[in-house]
Amino acid sequence: MSVLPLVFTSGWASGINAYAVVLLLGVFGATGLTDDVPESMQRPEVLAVAGALFLCEAVADKIPYVDSAWDSVHTVVRPVAGAWIGALLAGQSGSLSDVVAGLIGGSTALASHTVKAGTRMAVNTSPEPLSNMVISLAEDLGVGTIVTFAMFHPLAAAIIAAVLLVAGLVVLFFLLSRIRRFLRRRAQRREERRLAARVERPPD
Repeated sequence: MSVLPLVFTSGWASGINAYAVVLLLGVFGATGLTDDVPESMQRPEVLAVAGALFLCEAVADKIPYVDSAWDSVHTVVRPVAGAWIGALLAGQSGSLSDVVAGLIGGSTALASHTVKAGTRMAVNTSPEPLSNMVISLAEDLGVGTIVTFAMFHPLAAAIIAAVLLVAGLVVLFFLLSRIRRFLRRRAQRREERRLAARVERPPD
């Protein structure tokens, strides 16, 4: 079977939590669960770094506003990781061009990252922090479940990932107005802090 479904699923998952994808695929490959994962992703140092960064993300992703800052930093990281994983999977399988797999993995990761980051901005407009933790845990469990499912049923997992991606984009479309209000308020608070600092600054 072509590795395309796995590339798509890993790209979608990378846009949400790239470190979890690298860690899971590496462990699956190292334990012999699948032959689709290249040895470069199974190396102990790769797994150690992915595990450490996954723990960092697990904490940062559950703190209001810190999660959005973390998402901003990973606007480049996640799509690049999705492209890198896709290209490696294609190179291991030989059933798909590395370039095509990289484009699919990277673009899918960018789309799912956009959904994740935009949804978090909308969630951060609420005054309580519990919703951040609930959504973060749901994302972590969703990525882990679907990537694991993809090891045994890659096509079905890819279909589920595609449905979730489309549903996320639709939800994000309806949240845009809320996100715009959040960004305007944040810009206003920054301007107020800047003016307050200027007023409090002693004359030369």
